[in-house]
Amino acid sequence: MKKTSPLTSKERISRILKHQPVDRVGLFEVFWRETADKWHAQGKFKAPEDVSDHFGLDVRRTSGEITPMPGNVLEMVADLDAGQVIVEETDTAKLVRDGNGALLRWLKNGSGAPEHVDFSVRDRTGWEEHIKPRLTDLSLDPRRIRDDRYRQMKEKCARQELFLSCGVVGAFDLMSPMCGHEYLLMGMALDEPWVTEMADLFATVTIRLLEQLFAKEGLPDGLWVWDDLGFKNKPFMSPAMYRQIIFPAHKRLFDFAHSKGLPVVLHCDGFVEELLPSLMEAGINCLQPIETKAGMDLLKIKKDVGDRIALIGGMDARALETNNLAVVDEELARKLPGAMAGSGYVLQVDHSVSSLVDYATYRHFVEKGLAMGTY
Repeated sequence: MKKTSPLTSKERISRILKHQPVDRVGLFEVFWRETADKWHAQGKFKAPEDVSDHFGLDVRRTSGEITPMPGNVLEMVADLDAGQVIVEETDTAKLVRDGNGALLRWLKNGSGAPEHVDFSVRDRTGWEEHIKPRLTDLSLDPRRIRDDRYRQMKEKCARQELFLSCGVVGAFDLMSPMCGHEYLLMGMALDEPWVTEMADLFATVTIRLLEQLFAKEGLPDGLWVWDDLGFKNKPFMSPAMYRQIIFPAHKRLFDFAHSKGLPVVLHCDGFVEELLPSLMEAGINCLQPIETKAGMDLLKIKKDVGDRIALIGGMDARALETNNLAVVDEELARKLPGAMAGSGYVLQVDHSVSSLVDYATYRHFVEKGLAMGTY
């Protein structure tokens, strides 16, 4: 009997997103910067950026798999010349004002989202004064597109036959660091037309820039959209509010991707189960990372919608942080058989791999998971 060749990463992920038969589950991961640095210092690979190649990830994003990200291919900050101004710095944190006029506090000893401190945009007036004129200035478009970053990753993925996803930020995640969750959510409740206008303009600008990028450099294999819509056990907004205000912007962006033949992977931290029906109607093809500690249940999501969208993640990162291989094995044994049933699953932890995880633990997670995840 003739032995068939294994699928390439690009073929594997393309088939998984369509729920087609594959040789094994896919593999993807996000690593804290501190984690990649620690394992590099231990001599596991030549440079921190080699971590994705070292573990043989099937999916790559234009911004990379280490967080904080080195930079997106689309520069969506309003003032491109403002840079990052350090207002205050201590041994543990730095207070930074960005090109949206937002004051954000970043911790130095841990990767993750910054603390929202103060904002130039608190209402429609701030938006009209500081942000909207710059986003609607078409002469700035060439400076907003980092085709060098896109081209470099596209060429790498072509050489290695990897699945290339072009990463962009969704409307909610563009608005929330600009004006803060509190002002944004108050705006959604008290001035719905303003927030709807912002979401629509961010979708318009994103699509406009992607059109130019793809025309010049060619298409990726998929569109990866970051848009965190939930926190622990709750979305940031009701399903009705999502549908009224954010859904139209999402649908426009996802429809654009589909018009180019690109599947949409939605990265959405927090608990978003209640929003899934509308997110699926908007056009997502895959949900990631299915955050256990926020209340998301991988097996329940698989049962409810796993025949219609693919899933990435859902393995509790806290199991790996114990560095107890029996606990890791238990997590895989409990979830992986159900998650991989009928294809449509890519192995990943439910958020990012923190520096608490030993190299040997993560190596075991990958090897055991791919062995169990072979069809």
